[in-house]
Amino acid sequence: MSIISEMLGCRYPVIQGAMGVISNLELVSAVSEAGGFGQLATAFATDPEAVREQIRATRQLTDKPFGANLHAMNPLAPQFAQIMAEEDVAAVTVSGGSPKELVPLLHRHSIKVIVVVPAVSVARKAESLGVDAIVAEGSESGGMQGFNGASTLVLVPAVVDAVKVPVIAAGGIGDSRGYKAALALGAQGVQIGTRFIATQECIAHANYKNYIIDSPENSTRLVNMGRFQVRALNTPLVEQMMDKENSLDTTAGASLEDAWVKGDLAAGTLPAGQVSGLISRILSVREVIEKMIGR
Repeated sequence: MSIISEMLGCRYPVIQGAMGVISNLELVSAVSEAGGFGQLATAFATDPEAVREQIRATRQLTDKPFGANLHAMNPLAPQFAQIMAEEDVAAVTVSGGSPKELVPLLHRHSIKVIVVVPAVSVARKAESLGVDAIVAEGSESGGMQGFNGASTLVLVPAVVDAVKVPVIAAGGIGDSRGYKAALALGAQGVQIGTRFIATQECIAHANYKNYIIDSPENSTRLVNMGRFQVRALNTPLVEQMMDKENSLDTTAGASLEDAWVKGDLAAGTLPAGQVSGLISRILSVREVIEKMIGR
């Protein structure tokens, strides 16, 4: 059993990345039931009690361990962390900022804390705060990211060399080749996002899934959102945004739900990683995981 599997209590060191409104209880429970580690998302959550209800509802679908993601810049992150501690999730992944205020609270409840980092300097800082593991997320990844990020092939071994805590690779991983490559780079596991969108259990609309499976390898663009950028599929909306001096604000949860779940491609961006070009079929979550680890 890998270090990450032992830490999280899952069979395989395959973590489902948190992806806004589509990382719901059905996807999370399916991943955990298949031997991976599912994660609920709270990036667009506005009600701590709704987060509690999501955790409890997920427990009705699986008795396997699962976790949740916290976006550190969300003003409600401390309240969400308290709910997660009270509900005893197995681990919390922190992204989008410093976990400094969250680590002590979660550790008091024996909850593992994993931090997503884009650079070695951030990884070292996270380690100094006492986190249990680090996700080294390369610039191939979909969704929100910073500027001037390094690729997974460069970032993962650099972080592995810089810290002593276990490292999880993310960005550009969608099949057994990517999984094996991540382990060869020194990672103890992988975090997967885009590949899990194109699954039967994901509530993403068919328009979203089909855009992924029909995509060539150069199908994504980095869209400037001001303080951060988003890697998204090159839809007509994204092309319009790239033509404007200032990109549109399409990060609100309501508009993204229209795009992601209802299939209105004019309502918001469709975040996805460069690995979209390697995805050609909609599979079950179990098929994705078992093919990835070679079962």
